[in-house]
Amino acid sequence: MIKKILKWTAIIVLTPIAIILLLTPFRQKLKYDAPYPDIKASKDSAVIAQGKHLVFGPAHCMDCHSTANNDSLLNLGQDIPLSGGVVFKLPVGDIYSKNITPDQETGIGKYSDEAIARILRYGVHADGRAVYEFMSFHDASDEDLTAIISYLRSRPPVKNEVPKHNLNFMGNLIQAYMIKPNGPHGEVPKSVVRDSSAEYGRYLAHNIANCNGCHTVRDLAGNFTGEPFAGGGPMEERLGTYTPPNITPDSSSRIFNWSEENFIARFRLGRIVDGSPMPWSAYKGMSDTELKAIYNYLQTLKPVRNVIASTFTPKEAK
Repeated sequence: MIKKILKWTAIIVLTPIAIILLLTPFRQKLKYDAPYPDIKASKDSAVIAQGKHLVFGPAHCMDCHSTANNDSLLNLGQDIPLSGGVVFKLPVGDIYSKNITPDQETGIGKYSDEAIARILRYGVHADGRAVYEFMSFHDASDEDLTAIISYLRSRPPVKNEVPKHNLNFMGNLIQAYMIKPNGPHGEVPKSVVRDSSAEYGRYLAHNIANCNGCHTVRDLAGNFTGEPFAGGGPMEERLGTYTPPNITPDSSSRIFNWSEENFIARFRLGRIVDGSPMPWSAYKGMSDTELKAIYNYLQTLKPVRNVIASTFTPKEAK
């Protein structure tokens, strides 16, 4: 009797697992549908200039899409190639950033403006596959998406064939069953008022600078699981482990009691901790108005108690 119970228990438990494993290879290239935003690149110099500011400032595209020494090139005022190839060694495997120069073969030159806008807004590649959720531009205004795409179109093409993602067993399971496209959280604005208000700060922190993307704990599929802005998950980097701090108004926050002047001054210093994944060089180039807006927005957040003992642990100290 006991043997029969164990036998049927094993069958009930193992059968769904076996089905999941058998179906996993067939779910690696699932296709999704999403609308194409009515976005057209502009050749207007003012629009392109705004796009450049976003790309190398708050949106910090260079930090993921360039393998060059961005800090040095920015300080020298030299061009930064956004030809991709940055590898993110994650628990799910190796994820490579895309070439976003206008190269026809290896970059975005072969895609329409609307297809690029769909990738950014709806997280769906041109071939219908879901995009890995690193940056969240789903609610970026039409005006800002137009500016970003216009600037990328204006750059010289760079031929660079980026390797395909190299997923491990866990990564294949997550891609098969957990990676799905995300879209806007409501009606997307045509444009936004660029001032120092908390409202504009919220827009920047969530939709352009992606502050919440690192300062909030997420699961392996990129879904938010922690309290907003209360500190992110540990990031394994070359020199050690970095943990994004709590930036809510709580007394355990890294920026507790900081004045607006303190906040801006810290950003103007740029990178202090070597190897930090925080895009300090890009954020250093943000305007006072943008930084004031983000500061004002952070002050409106719910205070969350979360003491992070150390935001950096060197490898030799582990």
